[in-house]
Amino acid sequence: MKILIVDDCTASVSHLRGILSKAGYANIIAVSHFEQAIAVLAAAIESETEVDLIIIGVDLPGMDCIGMTLTIKSHHAYEDIPIIMVTEHSEEAMLDRAFAAGVSDYIVKPVSAIELRARVRSALQLRREMVKRMLRERELERLARKLERISNLDGLTGLANRRCFDDTLVQEWVRNGRADTHLGLLMVDIDHFKHYNDALGHVDGDTCLRRVAEAIRAVVHRPGDLVARYGGEEFAVILPNTDYTGAVAVAENIHASIAEIGIMHPNSAVSCAVTVSIGVTSGIPMCSTTPKHLIKAADRALYEAKQSGRNRTRSTQLSGPDELRQ
Repeated sequence: MKILIVDDCTASVSHLRGILSKAGYANIIAVSHFEQAIAVLAAAIESETEVDLIIIGVDLPGMDCIGMTLTIKSHHAYEDIPIIMVTEHSEEAMLDRAFAAGVSDYIVKPVSAIELRARVRSALQLRREMVKRMLRERELERLARKLERISNLDGLTGLANRRCFDDTLVQEWVRNGRADTHLGLLMVDIDHFKHYNDALGHVDGDTCLRRVAEAIRAVVHRPGDLVARYGGEEFAVILPNTDYTGAVAVAENIHASIAEIGIMHPNSAVSCAVTVSIGVTSGIPMCSTTPKHLIKAADRALYEAKQSGRNRTRSTQLSGPDELRQ
């Protein structure tokens, strides 16, 4: 483990280094100034070989031990490194200030080899426990983030799932409402998907869903946009800061993308290849409307697309709450 000695007394540094070397501590760095100590700590973080223990002489050029301890502990990257203070006296008031600043332990000169070894061993054991705890916390945080990502994804298509869609729509509704900008929504339904499953089976049906998902994602690629599997063979696309014209253009790009991949449909009344019907809406969120109004408007447009013969887009502006309630 790496030990940093900060002391401007050459004899004291030599004495400490000798004791520690005989005790088997080979990775020892000694500096005489506060600025040098900070440079060593920063370099250790950069090289991912962090300092595990700091031994500080009480009086240093430009800054005393307590001041240096306060400065070190104020840095998030260094705050868990234990510090042992080496002092020529042990007045209670001074020790109280030192421990309040963050010193872990102290040794009174002349330094005894047995005492130094014991206190260093104890401090490094504390450091090991801290490192283990930090590693466990980081792993738990990583697993929590992974679990959150998984909980927001549809297992079949890899798109956002319905839960993620609902949460995102509310967030974007509030954000676009505050900014007084349009929020677009597309509802996309695979035409005659039941007939596709009946003809080819559910394994091919799952493959079809994945390929359609990829085709939609290929043309919806702004960082703030969200493509989600809404349920079954239905997908939804949230388009922040997108007006009516822009949302319709995205829908047309989706039609073209799905046509380009050319998934054969053996039992469709619309085409020999898989097609989709799309309902489009867009509007500026207001206090008198809710995200449900946006969904209802897009659903109504999707219904019109299906009733008009499928494989097409129908669109509507976001209506007011009284009209949507009918």
